[in-house]
Amino acid sequence: MLSALPAQAVSASVVISEVYGGGGNSGAIWKNDFVELYNRSDAAVDVSGWVVQYFSAGATSPIPASGNTATLSGSVAPHHTYLVEMGAGANLLATPLPTPDATGGAAMSGSN
Repeated sequence: MLSALPAQAVSASVVISEVYGGGGNSGAIWKNDFVELYNRSDAAVDVSGWVVQYFSAGATSPIPASGNTATLSGSVAPHHTYLVEMGAGANLLATPLPTPDATGGAAMSGSN
């Protein structure tokens, strides 16, 4: 039996400020799923090599499915955000995201 370990924060300064799943679904505002990070400190934080991983609510493995990760590069300026674009849906009327800082392929759930 596998047991999940609690999430470990890499930084006390950079936090997940928003998560949007179901991007591009029928009625969705945004074409893509995304994760937004926020630097709440007064100094830039280098995120090079950090990874955002998506696991579905029903995941049974501690290893994310292929394409469900985004490797970050660069830094997050003080009191600014860092946009990680994930998978897109088929809703052609949904609004494209602003230019992301990093891209991954996870199709994130809009409900779980």
